[in-house]
Amino acid sequence: KELQERGEKFYQYTAIDEYSRLRYTWFTNAHDTYASSEFARRLVKYFPFKIKTIQTDNGFEFTNRLSWQAFLKDKKTMFENTLEELGLEYKVIKPHTPKQNGRVERSHRKDQERFYYKRVFYGLEDLRNQGKEWRKEYNNFPMRPLGWLSPREFIKKYKSQEESLFAI
Repeated sequence: KELQERGEKFYQYTAIDEYSRLRYTWFTNAHDTYASSEFARRLVKYFPFKIKTIQTDNGFEFTNRLSWQAFLKDKKTMFENTLEELGLEYKVIKPHTPKQNGRVERSHRKDQERFYYKRVFYGLEDLRNQGKEWRKEYNNFPMRPLGWLSPREFIKKYKSQEESLFAI
């Protein structure tokens, strides 16, 4: 997601776990494969479980697959190399089908309504600090698909059930 604030451009990277709805956001002033690579590294550290697969749209910050330049189509981006290095499977959605990225798109709409709408940011660090607080709020908010548990509560409950399965 791109936003402009006080003459500066910022970008929001977002990842949502399909099962727990746990969400990670990161803000930067770059929109390239290097920033995407940094996001992937931060994402792996943030999530309290092992990530198996990453799915993105077909943006050039992620992949060259839709490049009109033939020599680039098969050339991996830094982001793709980072995912490989981290041992993560990589999938892209079909071109021009944002519905396949529905949870992220919907979360961006919520961001607009509940976060961006009523705030001013005084630079990247301020955006990151306010974004971190918003992420905490989001991940601790009860959700109907999770039986009115928050993503954090859902993960905690899942982990305790998982541990009890293996208790002797």
